[in-house]
Amino acid sequence: MGILDFLSGQFIDVIHWTDDTRDTLVWRFEREGHEIKYGAKLTVREGQAAVFIHEGQMADVFTPGLYMLETNNMPIMTSLQHWDHGFQSPFKSEIYFVNTNRFTDLKWGTKNPVMLRDPEFGPTRIRAFGTYSIKVTEPARFMTEIVGTDGEFTTDEITFQIRNIIVQESSRVMAGSGIPVLDMAANTGDMGKLIATKVSEVLAEYGLTMPEFYIENISLPPAVEAALDKRTSMGLAGDLGKFTQYSAAEAMTAAAQNPAGGGGMGAGLGMGMGMAMANQMANPQGYQPGPWGAAPQQAQPAPVAAHPAPPPPPVEHVWHIAKAGQTSGPFSKADMGRQAASGELTRDTHVWTPGQDGWMKAGDVQELAQLFTILPPPPPPGV
Repeated sequence: MGILDFLSGQFIDVIHWTDDTRDTLVWRFEREGHEIKYGAKLTVREGQAAVFIHEGQMADVFTPGLYMLETNNMPIMTSLQHWDHGFQSPFKSEIYFVNTNRFTDLKWGTKNPVMLRDPEFGPTRIRAFGTYSIKVTEPARFMTEIVGTDGEFTTDEITFQIRNIIVQESSRVMAGSGIPVLDMAANTGDMGKLIATKVSEVLAEYGLTMPEFYIENISLPPAVEAALDKRTSMGLAGDLGKFTQYSAAEAMTAAAQNPAGGGGMGAGLGMGMGMAMANQMANPQGYQPGPWGAAPQQAQPAPVAAHPAPPPPPVEHVWHIAKAGQTSGPFSKADMGRQAASGELTRDTHVWTPGQDGWMKAGDVQELAQLFTILPPPPPPGV
């Protein structure tokens, strides 16, 4: 091998980049000390741009195409090198390939809640997250402002800064939009376009743009969401009476799951509410039971085929009172004593307590009969 053959082997004459990654924004053509031969072929593929850095200065930017590196198509570098009559010798330059394709499915989200004034809820906090895409539109500016001399620049090195810009602009847009939180889901498309426009104005200083921006979800604090769920349940219940029945049933279920927490009193209250709800559900047309043994006002309820197993013995009985077709209670024995003293409760008042077989007159219940011993009984008939 002659000396001329050896020297010719030191010169690179084919320059190109085939990207086999999904996150590389900039890649430096590694020449490992080899000089670039005059007349070398430069291939720039679609979705790429080639940036020449000569002696630390921005020289030329080549868009997609095939180039012969000669004086006539490298005017900037020629002026930098002061080659007035062209150059035939090899030259040294750093060549960076910039990926100008869109980088999609990049994630963003509000790390901290965004404070805003909602027309319906007042001051509240929301969180949001979604995806976006970026694209290099000015390779030269991107190189000077962001990349510098990084030989392989990936999306991970800039997405953190972009997320900060997105969060800042999205917080400003959402807080100043005046759109109620409940209506934001219907306006995510318009809000996304507005946020993308604001963010692109900042990214333009880096040679970037944001062609797509999506808001996937806007969420409220858990306490507010729980209140909304309860409000929705009330709407589904239809009216307050049904919602009261629904809430009572939930309370009974919770008490049954935690018998130790409520004691005997909780069991008695739960069973009493259950019986009252059963009466209301069995008589949707307004049936009200009369005194035990008397004819009902509209229809006699079907007899119970078998009594359920009695609950554990309560610490103290609680009582329900039936008057004028209406039930009230539960009342403790102390409450019953005060009503007996005031005359609201008499011997003929019908009462019921969990475990008792139907309604009975208060004077026939041994536990309550003693409440009337301080009062004389009614006079016998005919006297």
